[in-house]
Amino acid sequence: MKDYKRSQRVAVLIQHECADIIRDLKDLNAAIVTIMGVRLTDDLLTCAIDYSVFGGHEEKEKAAKILNANLKEIRHQLAIRLNLRRTPTISFYYDDTNEKASKVFDILKKIEDEKTNK
Repeated sequence: MKDYKRSQRVAVLIQHECADIIRDLKDLNAAIVTIMGVRLTDDLLTCAIDYSVFGGHEEKEKAAKILNANLKEIRHQLAIRLNLRRTPTISFYYDDTNEKASKVFDILKKIEDEKTNK
């Protein structure tokens, strides 16, 4: 059985707890924000949280503003929920993987449609 690094296990915990914390934010419609992944350094001091937003450009901007405005509160809640010696500094990054995948599928569909029309 393969052993996982502690940073990977803590990253999964941070992902679950951060999703719960974001769900409780007042100004944010949590139904449109999804935590896609967490990248944590091996020393557990720096954490990059990737998120995705369902909706248009306005929803993405609003979510980014709210997440960055509540950064200290989110970190504080993580410190309370996780029993770590030091809580990592966190930063949020927008993950546009779903949008890129959607564009690729659209292109593939166009190619398939062109083949069937010939």
